[in-house]
Amino acid sequence: MLEIKYVRQNLSEVKTALSNRGNSANLDTFIDCDKKRSALLQEIEELRHKRNVVSDTVAKMKKNGKAADDIVLEMRDVSSRIKALDKELTENDALLNQILLTIPNIPHESVPIGKNETENTLLKVVNEPPNFDFEPQAHWSLGQNLNILNLEKAAVITGSRFPLYLGHGARLERALINFMLDIHTQEHGYLEILPPFIVNRKSMISTGQLPKFEEDLFKLEGLDYFLIPTAEVPVTNIFQDEVIDEEILPLYYTAGTPCFRSEAGSYGKDTRGLIRQHQFNKVELVKFTTPESSYDELEKLLENAETILKRLELPYRVITLCTGDIGFSAAKTYDIEVWMPEQAKYREISSCSNFENFQARRGNMRFRRKGKKGTEFLHTLNGSGLAVGRTFAAILENYQQADGSILIPDALKSYMNGLERIES
Repeated sequence: MLEIKYVRQNLSEVKTALSNRGNSANLDTFIDCDKKRSALLQEIEELRHKRNVVSDTVAKMKKNGKAADDIVLEMRDVSSRIKALDKELTENDALLNQILLTIPNIPHESVPIGKNETENTLLKVVNEPPNFDFEPQAHWSLGQNLNILNLEKAAVITGSRFPLYLGHGARLERALINFMLDIHTQEHGYLEILPPFIVNRKSMISTGQLPKFEEDLFKLEGLDYFLIPTAEVPVTNIFQDEVIDEEILPLYYTAGTPCFRSEAGSYGKDTRGLIRQHQFNKVELVKFTTPESSYDELEKLLENAETILKRLELPYRVITLCTGDIGFSAAKTYDIEVWMPEQAKYREISSCSNFENFQARRGNMRFRRKGKKGTEFLHTLNGSGLAVGRTFAAILENYQQADGSILIPDALKSYMNGLERIES
């Protein structure tokens, strides 16, 4: 959430930033509500001052034995007017807050200006895509033929876009989760968290999923609870409504969890395979930092996520998202895209973002500097380290052999009990 004072004092800059994002948020309603708020506060203050002055006058009149009935009746009307104005102010403030919740974050000055993903900036390419002397198969065909992935049976059990892993497939998925968590906890200094997989509305608002993206969420019937779309939500909200000491910053957390997304608006896109599922596993990385260190931490976060792909020896590239492609809550985002041979294209496998104080302001997450009385909002960051199902798919496609078998990456062999190859 943007600070109301900042929006009020920098309307032109905010309008430009939203325009660069391609965002259609209407600031005219905000301006009208903010002007009404100022007018209401002024009238309430004037009436309260009048009531205080008259109260002193009435007290003196009564003390001197003078009648003050007419003035008392008039003050009753003033008190009623103040009460009505207070109610109107409360309603106006609630509307103002709802408007602020729909305004996205301001992109960092280093974010390239562009209208959509076609104007993202390529940062680097790592590892060359494999050269096959045969026609590469899609991961869903490979998985089906090896009896390690069965999306058709999952559709019978639940519906489309749910996975069913079997045998070595289930083992590979579990191996990837453990491998990622071990790297991040043992080498990168993250504390492993196993959070709730269900969160309340306040937590969803805090990280920016609500109110804008409610149709993309799975809501529990009869309850104001939601299945998590990512571990970012419960892990970031660990410090909701808290003040922590600067000395313990930065804080690094990681969590491997299932994620649930309805993918509203994505019908017809990636209907086959593991790229866009309603349920998938992901290892998430979350950071809490001071404002002055958050962009250095973003670079480290990107390196942490890249490490997984480097160890797995998968070809990938990193792009900087432009203003028209960054997420609602982000101030800056790097996307990591892994090479998928069957499609002959790179596909997103991780997004690493700095939200600055946008989420912390919504969730009231603060820190106190040593020797200072006041508090400041934390800066929060998060990234996928990595999306497990997409990593599974990338391994199948990049490590496939002419006979349809899959070689196990060296980094995973110990997690696969020494297995060298998955074959029929």
